[in-house]
Amino acid sequence: MTVDLYALGFGAGQRASFASDPWASRGRLVAERASPTRSDFQRDRDRIVHTTAFRRLKHKTQVFIAADGDHYRTRLTHTIEVAQIARALARALKLDEDLAEGVALVHDFGHTPFGHTGEDALHEVLEPFGGFDHNAQSLRIVTKLERRYADFDGLNLTWESLEGLVKHNGPLLSPTGEGTRGLVPQPILDYCALHDLELSSFASLEAQVAAIADDIAYNTHDIDDGLRSGYLTFEMLEEVPFLAGLMGEVRARYPGLEAPRFTHEIMRRQITAMVEDVIAYAQRAIEEVRPETVHDVRRAGRTLATFSKEMAVTDRQIKKMLFSRIYRHPEVMRVRANAASIVTDLYHAYMDDPQLMRGHYWVDRISSMPESARARHVGDYLAGMTDNYAVDTHRRLFDHTPELR
Repeated sequence: MTVDLYALGFGAGQRASFASDPWASRGRLVAERASPTRSDFQRDRDRIVHTTAFRRLKHKTQVFIAADGDHYRTRLTHTIEVAQIARALARALKLDEDLAEGVALVHDFGHTPFGHTGEDALHEVLEPFGGFDHNAQSLRIVTKLERRYADFDGLNLTWESLEGLVKHNGPLLSPTGEGTRGLVPQPILDYCALHDLELSSFASLEAQVAAIADDIAYNTHDIDDGLRSGYLTFEMLEEVPFLAGLMGEVRARYPGLEAPRFTHEIMRRQITAMVEDVIAYAQRAIEEVRPETVHDVRRAGRTLATFSKEMAVTDRQIKKMLFSRIYRHPEVMRVRANAASIVTDLYHAYMDDPQLMRGHYWVDRISSMPESARARHVGDYLAGMTDNYAVDTHRRLFDHTPELR
């Protein structure tokens, strides 16, 4: 039985002309037959959810490690919150919701154990061999490291999903070919030699809403987790006029509200205000640029879905507060130093004896590889670890493992 997706209400008429069209995708690196029941972007989203990399996110640090408590965000819960916001933005702007959600769900695949601490430590030891970048690692995972399908390595995602993953924060190359944020990571260049992701153009609006959804999500939930930890107080939030205004609004409407409800009322208003700001800005930008197709979006020369100037100021104020009050808190820095030493120790142990990498599919060949190739495989193995696995492995290989609580 053939299912007519258009008859079920999935037709292009529900999307704006400048949205990405799953029935006009640029395709996959390895050609596949179309599904009779799902669009290509739906299939991408579904493949992402069923990966090992997605499951591992539940035991990877966002800000506070798992040992600190069960209610702090992990990479997985952060990712789900980003996907929810991205989908809401996509719906409001008449974009393809499945593509926006898929980019949001895959955007943190390349993160190491212990969050940005692990990434910094891994980048330091891999710097002689090109360094480490979590976005490039995400691309390696979905194009090479996930080994699930008989016909190809990775997930064989569509061009649009891969473009969104690589360029959701903007072009990586200027029109003249220079890196917009330093050197483009080699894994991205290597893949583009096979399947050009057009690094000098902007990504689709679906990727853009996924990127700004990431900012909205962590700006909000890091405040929530900071209040839960005690590193932040309501008095500290007064440093940001936007947050002070939200607290005043909640206090006026709900005098004497207990702290957990008070926090939630602030957070929900923050998300709403930021989402509505992005929608309003995007609508104005679309009216100014007047893109007729997704190609016009890529050639617009600017990000169309982002914060207004006023909200961008608030965004910077919130990040500054989070940086000083949480990310650089002495206790957080102590834990970060200990976590970094775990990653560094494991890297050197695996470089000295690759046979210690149990289950790595290249383990029998790594010893004979050039040092640079061996280092990249060790980086892949370490980046795939969860916090728990990294700690347990360190305890197995070393006499002393630093405390992370």
